Amino acid sequence: MEIPKWIKPFFVVAGLYDGILGLLFLAMPFKLFSLTNVPPPNHIGYIQFPALLLVVFGIMFLNIARNPIANRNLILYGILLKASYSGVVLSHWISGNMPIMWIVFAFLDLIFLVLFVVTRRAIRQ
Repeated sequence: MEIPKWIKPFFVVAGLYDGILGLLFLAMPFKLFSLTNVPPPNHIGYIQFPALLLVVFGIMFLNIARNPIANRNLILYGILLKASYSGVVLSHWISGNMPIMWIVFAFLDLIFLVLFVVTRRAIRQ
């Protein structure tokens, strides 16, 4: 099965995006919160767990990039991740209660979500 040439590099970008973002929140969470004027949570564990999840998903996306056909079943989990995050953040944003830092990530995740759906359909055909 022949897949479009852009799919592998796209999943490399997705993997690097989530992986690097997760590592940044692990390495310097309070600096990121300070730079964006977002109050940090009362315990660092609330930052570390989602940061590690991003690293795990980043690794998953890099594995999809290695062999999109064999790993196409994993794309659904990427779709669910991006829908979950952007859905929660944007629904709170609509109600008027969400810092801009999270909104930027939510819109980026919406772009990834759409492209994940497109890639899943392209690989399925």
